[in-house]
Order: sequence, then C-alpha cells, then structure tokens
Amino acid sequence: MNIIQKIKTTARTLLQKADGMLKGNPFRKKWLKRLDRYIIVKFLGTYFFAIALIISIAVVFDINENIDDFINNKAPLKAIMFDYYLNFIPYYTNLFSPLFVFIAVIFFTSKLAENSEIIAMFSTGMSFKRLMVPYMISAAIIAAVTYVLSTEVIPTGSVTRLKFEQVYKNKKQVDYARNIQLEVDTGVIAYMERYENYNKTGYRFSLDKFEDHKLVSHLTARRITYDTTTTHRWIIKDYMIREMKGMRETITRGQHMDSIINMEPQDFLITRGQQETMTSPQLREYIDKQKQRGFANIKVFEVEYYRRIATSFAAFILTVIGLSLSSQKRKGGMGLHLGIGIGLSFSYILFQTISSTFAINGGTPPQIAVWIPNILYLFIAIYLYRKAPK
Repeated sequence: MNIIQKIKTTARTLLQKADGMLKGNPFRKKWLKRLDRYIIVKFLGTYFFAIALIISIAVVFDINENIDDFINNKAPLKAIMFDYYLNFIPYYTNLFSPLFVFIAVIFFTSKLAENSEIIAMFSTGMSFKRLMVPYMISAAIIAAVTYVLSTEVIPTGSVTRLKFEQVYKNKKQVDYARNIQLEVDTGVIAYMERYENYNKTGYRFSLDKFEDHKLVSHLTARRITYDTTTTHRWIIKDYMIREMKGMRETITRGQHMDSIINMEPQDFLITRGQQETMTSPQLREYIDKQKQRGFANIKVFEVEYYRRIATSFAAFILTVIGLSLSSQKRKGGMGLHLGIGIGLSFSYILFQTISSTFAINGGTPPQIAVWIPNILYLFIAIYLYRKAPK
C-alpha cells in the first residue's frame, strides 16, 4: 500500500468512526447532517487538491535544481522515482501541512461566503459554533493523518531518502566526532578526543570507573577500534590501566585487548537529519538512553519528538483562524482572505523554525519552544473567533 492509499484509508476510517459513534444516537440527525458531510468533503477535497498542486510544483523545481547532480552521479531512474521522490512527497507534505490547512479552509469557505451560502446557513438559526463542527471533524482527520505520517511513515521513508541524497546528491557524510564523553555504564565514563568513522577508530581514549564517587580504575589508550562483527566489541591498543585500592595503585600495560564497552559509533556520531529517520518510540528511547549517559547533544532529537505532536495539534488552531477570517462576505472576493491566510501560514512555519532554534541553540526547553507558535496563534484564533459573524 502506497502513501496516498494509506492517507485515504486513515481518513475514511476516522470519518466512519465519527459517523458510527453517532449511530443509534437520538441527536444523530441534529449533529451529522448532509450539510456537515458537504463541508467535510469540501474541506478535505480542497486540502488534498492544494497538496497535489503545490507539491507538484515543488517536485518540478527540485528536479530542475538537482538534475545535474543526478546525471553526474549516475543516479538510476528507479532510485530517483521510488527512493527519493516517493519519500520526498510525504516529507514536504507534512512539513507544509499548516499552509495546506489554511489554503483549504480559506479557499472553499470564501467561496461559500461569496455565494451567500453561509448567510443562508445562519438564516436557518445555525450558530457559528455549530458551523465549526464539520470543520473540527475535518481538522481532527488531518491531525490524525499528520501524526501518523510524522511518527511512523515519514521516518521509515526518510532512511531511504537520506541514503539516496548521500550517495547521489550531496555525497557528504559526518565521518568524525570530537571530544566525546558519555556514561557507558553505572559509574563508568568513556572519553575520546576524536573518532574517525572511515576506519572505525577513536584516538586518545580513556575509561574511568567510579565507586562511591571515588575513582577506582583509569584506563588510557592511544587508540580504540570498533569491531563491526560484534555489538559493543572494541579493540583497545597501546593501553595502560591504573587500578586504585586504598593507598595502593596497580599499573598494567599492554598492546592489544578486546573489550565489551556499552557504546556504538551511532551513539555519538550524529549525522545530519538522523532524528528524521526515527519513529517516535525510537526517538523517545534514544533520548532517554542518551540522557542517562550524560550525552548533551540531543536537543535536536527532543525538538523533533515534541514538534510532531505540536504540528498535529496546529490543524485545529489554524482551522479556527481560517474559518473566522473567511466566513464573512467581503468586497473583492477571496483575494484578501487568501492573502492574509497565506501570510499567516508562512509566518507560522517561520515562527516554528525560529522557536526550534531557541531550543537547539538557546536555553529554552524543547517541549516549551515547539509549543510557542501554537500558544501565540491560539490567542489569534480566540480573537478572530470573537470577531467572526455570529
């Protein structure tokens, strides 16, 4: 099943569940009318049409920009289509989902207002709050699809996409790390001055063991090499071990020693975009593991974990803003509504990027930083909701 089919299946399932929950309910006729279905179909239809239109343009621009790299690096056509662009589409669809929500709401709601359909709805006694019901159902479907994409589908596809970019597009990989320090076991601290990934070798390695806050063993080695055939197996070369027992100290030297150390190169060799290749459970496990080890460079992973939740929730806020802006008939048609909506959606995406930078490069906690745009735009949504025609 491809990505598009998964999205359609998820949306259809959620809509059936929402309808099924109301079956047998005496209020079903009141709360789920043909008008609700009409609005939901219009909302989701416009949303997916906007995705298809904008992503098609994005793909054309991307091909034009990277065609020389594909030709020079002899990228196979099959790999370009299925490894790169098949995973490129859901990634950027999810990234610009707030823009698509805004465009969808404002475009078809402005058409309803322009054709006096909203005025007709209000003339029957329908309140603005009642009008929001199908919009919120649609937003819930979009939020669920966005969450599933960002937590399960896109990370799996990003592994293939980033691997393609490394081979045929950028040809740049992070192949070294400096000043590595992490806790590999309880009271055991490992340090490497430099690690080279091309030969799996670290230089100026030390391993300190503490008991009751006292140093009992100190190992230093000129170099250490990772054995790829066995997990956590390292070959220590040109080493010296100092063991302290009370006032006595024992020194042992050697040229070669095999050792099991609870660390792997991927624990400290963080590649660009690595957080995008992990599902949310894997991210949570990785963050907890690295925190326990005392590894500090994990904010980008925390931002990615909390951003997925915040972005999904944004569908509700942006839907309220779009509906409040475009539900009133104005002179000049939908041009003004569409302009304001696109401006707000781009500002939301920009502010989301800036707030993430606050967490990565500043001292703002990631779980707070990623929610700052939602909190700010929630106040905008409340203000516009109060100003909307009732």
